[in-house]
Amino acid sequence: MTVQQGAPSDRTVGSGEAGEPLEVWIDQDLCTGDGICVQYAPEVFELDIDGLAYVKSPADELLVEAGATTPVPLVLLQDVVDSAKECPGDCIHVRRVSDRVEVFGPDAQ
Repeated sequence: MTVQQGAPSDRTVGSGEAGEPLEVWIDQDLCTGDGICVQYAPEVFELDIDGLAYVKSPADELLVEAGATTPVPLVLLQDVVDSAKECPGDCIHVRRVSDRVEVFGPDAQ
């Protein structure tokens, strides 16, 4: 899944051009295991048995490789961004697919 083209809703935050594909990843070295991300977007995040959060593939598979990314569906963009904002470990990174520039998260420009 990729971010769909179209006008953002009033709940959707923009990152530049509307509909630009975004991806998200988690730095497990910084993850505190609070699970806030899972509460906001369980379709995208999941806690593993090690107590840390990971992203899930569009097919709902847990991606445990370091630096694994998954697309951010437009309908979940606000939830993913809220997860990044509220994360106590500042470990959630949302970036544009086209140039890999972080648009939400601790290294956002």
